[in-house]
Parts: sequence; C-alpha cells; structure tokens
Amino acid sequence: MRRMDEEGSLQVGALARLAGVTVRTLHHYHAIGLVVPGKRSPAGYRRCGQADVARLQEVLFFRELGFSLDQTREIVGRPGYHRAAALERHRSLLERRLQHLRDLLGAVDAAIEAEKRGRKMASEEMLEVFGDFAPAQCEEEDRQRWGDTEPYRESVRRTTGYGKADWRQIGREADEVNQAFIALMEAGVPADSPQACAVAERHRAHISRWFYECTPDIHRGLGEMYVTDPRFTADIDRARPGLAAYMAAAIAAHAAG
Repeated sequence: MRRMDEEGSLQVGALARLAGVTVRTLHHYHAIGLVVPGKRSPAGYRRCGQADVARLQEVLFFRELGFSLDQTREIVGRPGYHRAAALERHRSLLERRLQHLRDLLGAVDAAIEAEKRGRKMASEEMLEVFGDFAPAQCEEEDRQRWGDTEPYRESVRRTTGYGKADWRQIGREADEVNQAFIALMEAGVPADSPQACAVAERHRAHISRWFYECTPDIHRGLGEMYVTDPRFTADIDRARPGLAAYMAAAIAAHAAG
C-alpha cells in the first residue's frame, strides 16, 4: 500500500513503485534538480507532493519521447516553460509516433499476407513505410541541382556506405536538433539569440558529420532554401508550424556572427 500523509504526499519509495522507476533514479533526478521533493515527514524523510508528482510525470514523458535528461532539465527549467503547452506538444509527438506504428503494423500485415500467398512484393511496396518520399525521384532532382558541386559528390561518397543503423542515428540526431529549436520557439526565445545560434551550430555540425563539410555560407544557403522552397518549408513545418522560418533566421544569425 502506498504511504500517503494527510496532504496526499508520497514517500520516495512509494512514488518510485508507482512510477515504475527505482529509488536510485529518483535520487538522481533530485541530485540534478529535475524532481526535488518539496516536503518532509516529521521524522525528516523526504516526501513528494502533487507538484513533484506532476514534474515527475513530465520528466517521464520527455524520457519516453527520447529526450536526454540534460535536454529535459534545460527545457523545464526555462522561465517561459508552461506545463500545459508542453503536454500539448507531447500529445502531438505521440500522435505522430502512433500513426507511424499503425503504418508499420499495416506493412507487417501486408508482408505476412504476401508470404502466405507466395506473392512477390515490389521494392517500393516493401519499403515505402520507412519514408514519405520517392527516393529515386529525390536522387535525380538532387543530381540535377547539385551534381556538379563538391558537397554533393562528398555526400554521395559518404552515404553510399551507410547502413540502416547509420540512417536511424542520423534521423535521431536530426530530430533532437528540431526538438531543440521547437523548445526555444515555444519558450519565446528569439531566433537570433545565443541559445538559438548554438542549436544552429548543432544543425551545421550534424550536416558536416554525416554528409559534407557545411561551411557557414553553405549553411546560410540551406536556411534560405528552407523558406524559399515550399516543399522544404512544408516538410519542416510538419514538426511545428513556423519551424522552417525560425531555423532559417537562427542559421542566418549564426552565420553572420
């Protein structure tokens, strides 16, 4: 049975069992300032009130969505952080994940049915669930637009050797950068602020690490393309309306600095 006092607070051990985490985890959250119990029992033991439980819920939501503890602490510690807005964002991200899982389930069902019937599936049919674009079409367009440039040739050289694990890591890192931009947007941090410029540098470094050496001039050009090409704008803004413009402004400010 949970040990609760008259005000509805919980001992740390009871809260750990309720949340499915270890007491050691809660002590770590306390040590880094994420969830700090605000009450004490007459015997001096720490107890967690409703506000502490609510904060733990937020931290666990961020954890389930793939945010690191450092990222979570940075977000929830901002003066402009608002729990209701954060929960709305969590819901939006979970809806996207749920839809992706539904798509994966449908793809698995189709593959099972094809195996049972001995039907050979087309390559596009087998792989379309893992992306929302036509690879051949994009490759041809990229070749026409950038084929004579060294960055394009370098990108081809690098990506030719990438496996599925590499692409998953690339996707995770890109999403982390997007989420960092979104968190700044939702906190009302200007796009030309030092914080936004720092995230813009993460974005530039990500491109340099995985594709080609992204100089500040090239980076600025990419940012401009995010808002001048409707396809880029629409794709980026699916994560959050206005994200493309915010990224472009942050990249321009970083390149100018």
